[in-house]
Amino acid sequence: MTQLSDNRSIGRLEAFSAAALRLDPTASVRAITKGISDHVFRRLRRRGAVIGLSGGIDSSVTAALCAAALGSTNVIAVLMPEKDSDPDSMRLGRLVAETYGIRHVVEDIAPALDASGCYLRRDGAIRELFPDYGPDWSCKVVLSNALHGNSYSLTRLVVQTPTGERKEARMPIAVYQAVVAATNMKQRTRKQLEYYHADRLNYAVAGTPNKLEYDQGFFVKNGDGAADFKPIAHLYKSQVYQLAEALGVPAEICARPPTTDTWSMAQTQEEFYFALPYAQMDLCLYGLENDIPAEEVARAANLTVEQVSLVWRDIAAKRKATRYLHEPPLLISDDDIGSVA
Repeated sequence: MTQLSDNRSIGRLEAFSAAALRLDPTASVRAITKGISDHVFRRLRRRGAVIGLSGGIDSSVTAALCAAALGSTNVIAVLMPEKDSDPDSMRLGRLVAETYGIRHVVEDIAPALDASGCYLRRDGAIRELFPDYGPDWSCKVVLSNALHGNSYSLTRLVVQTPTGERKEARMPIAVYQAVVAATNMKQRTRKQLEYYHADRLNYAVAGTPNKLEYDQGFFVKNGDGAADFKPIAHLYKSQVYQLAEALGVPAEICARPPTTDTWSMAQTQEEFYFALPYAQMDLCLYGLENDIPAEEVARAANLTVEQVSLVWRDIAAKRKATRYLHEPPLLISDDDIGSVA
């Protein structure tokens, strides 16, 4: 479906480069929209699709594909801001909905998060490191870069006081888990609302992860990882941008750096999760999956061979650590019962 060029099939006559990730946008859009239509109307037997719009490139492309596949009147976008949301996310989400003629509703999830203790639990954990942390402060979590050669990830909490002073500290595992557990309530609350609208309209929920996020487990189980179909999970992030141009996604969104839009401080995806910007990560992942020598990947991604090896090790570690995110609910079978009888 992705129409990737296959360096192996031409005897490696051409050096590996970003061209390996180039696709035929017209053919890809045709194939993906047919798949969406088949999934939603025939297999799932639903009347349309619901999508959570964040103003980012992945949800924008997914919305455009759904509108093309199902008809814009059969797609509804849900915009779900909260206290820590970037105001641009709401504005750009509306812009996408208007661009493709998609109905949209706004669901402010801050009251639900307040009621469930999301902010209270997160701030309580943060105060174990910064006792003065309060409502006027802001925060984000950053991860050690895989290129530093650490055998395991080191996380640091960055906070900013009301006067603009920045502080940071290494996070003990218990604090990290408590902060992330509380923050994950945001994704799960959003998904609950997406399914509310899907249930009332007899629609299916569209997921928005690209291949890099899906492969590396960059999603919340039963949160943004939950969906009835995921139309761009086979596309590298670089390819999502190629489709965005072909589909006419507003230029402002195409130029916006990928962010998590989860923390009150601005944060890039590579700060929180990925070792490198998406263009280099795509090349490293493609190289790993297609047995491209590290020397060629390093040349294409403007890295050293040692750095490519470190990124590959980080990919393997993340796959192992997040394998359970891909697991469906596990059942106890008759064979399991018989084995302990």
